[in-house]
Amino acid sequence: MNLNYEDAIKELNEITNKLENEQLSLSESEKLFDRAVELAKFCQEELSKTSKKLFIIKKEFDKIVEEEVE
Repeated sequence: MNLNYEDAIKELNEITNKLENEQLSLSESEKLFDRAVELAKFCQEELSKTSKKLFIIKKEFDKIVEEEVE
């Protein structure tokens, strides 16, 4: 998937609005739902990656602070 997190969230919101507010055929609803699941998975993976990166950065920062205190 060639998206960034912000674009994926925007598309996910658009799909949610369509599913909630429009009269859609079962087939169209199914396609939109499948796309929403795909986008949600992508967003979760991106958040997980970012969380891991932030954890590593925090560990490094804490290490630097400890060295400065010593």
